Amino acid sequence: MRGCWLVGTAALGVLAAAGSAGAAGQGRGASALPVYRMAAGAQEVRGSGSATGGPLLRPGSATYTDSVRPGERKYYSVELDAGSSAYVSAVAVPRPGATMGTRDGIDVVLEDASGTPCGAGRHRTFLSAGGAYPVADYAERVVRPGAPCGAAGTYRFAVARGDATGGDSTPVPVELRYETGPAARAGDTTASSGAWSSQPPPRSRRPAADVVGGSGFNDATDIRAGSWKDELRPGETRFYRVEVGAGRQLFASARFGGAGGDGTAPYVISGVRLGLNNAARGYVLNKTAGYQGRDATLSLATPPAGAGGSGGGGDAVRGMRLAGWYYLQVSLNPRVGRAGSDAVPVTLDVDLADAGVSAAPSVHKLVGGGAAAGGGGGVLRVVGYVGVGVGSGLLLGLGVWTVRVRRG
Repeated sequence: MRGCWLVGTAALGVLAAAGSAGAAGQGRGASALPVYRMAAGAQEVRGSGSATGGPLLRPGSATYTDSVRPGERKYYSVELDAGSSAYVSAVAVPRPGATMGTRDGIDVVLEDASGTPCGAGRHRTFLSAGGAYPVADYAERVVRPGAPCGAAGTYRFAVARGDATGGDSTPVPVELRYETGPAARAGDTTASSGAWSSQPPPRSRRPAADVVGGSGFNDATDIRAGSWKDELRPGETRFYRVEVGAGRQLFASARFGGAGGDGTAPYVISGVRLGLNNAARGYVLNKTAGYQGRDATLSLATPPAGAGGSGGGGDAVRGMRLAGWYYLQVSLNPRVGRAGSDAVPVTLDVDLADAGVSAAPSVHKLVGGGAAAGGGGGVLRVVGYVGVGVGSGLLLGLGVWTVRVRRG
């Protein structure tokens, strides 16, 4: 079954098994690209086509699977209390190596019963300039004074797919999760974007260690600060996870080697990619660059974990309001294969730096005892920064919460 692409809600259980087999067999000699590995024990659901009657998603360790067709909008129900923030995520998984329509992607939003959004809706495209990659984000309800959706009750989470014209029109599997956490605390603010460095800390380079990235969030390979070498085939995305503590910044770069050949390879727009999502699968950053069979490098630098205490400040700041496991994704466009290349070597350099803030060790367990996707033994925290006087820097607010994580 390895490498098979199965569509439709009824086939998702088999897809998970195929993904597992693909992940286990993604050695250098494998002939098919590994399929995204769905969480073990994921529950199949069927979203409603109307705003009412959507299946209930429960917070915590449960993971759900469904599929969505082009132009389709599906609804799911979630129960919110009056004191917990909520993060409901969707991962959309195109067929490995597929070409998607230029307007294709997913939108996610969390609404109350009247249709009022609880926060800004999120739109993620499939980056379809010749290649599609798994995309993920969450819709959130952050409890704070004056924020919408503050009352307890039944809310609805909607996932909508875009226009597939010009690309793959088959249903796309989606993986759904619902996490809850504490309300924002009084004084939590968004840190100024000028409060941290965009340059990685200096360090002595050591030889890169061999690593094989996972197929998705559920089997992402653990890495730490250092250099790691892997290789990707055209159309492949590999996942790695690194723990980022409160007040720390993540710096990462992906150095793609040459693809070989005679030096006349075509230029591929968005040929290489480096992406980042947080522990609740929220979008943080995405970098792409053209590739022509020669060395190319992509780099990213994040705000410190906890910089988005109030939920504002743009995607990167919003995404970094969590501390815990972060998921790096490295992708190679399938069009690179038209130049006759096989695997392309990639070196992933990872650095962590203290942003110079002080941590207040107030800890709260996640409501419902849920788990972020990923391996066991890690810690996920939500932290808030408290603004203080000019020149006195940033202090970490009393907004830290903890959740055990498990391997899906």
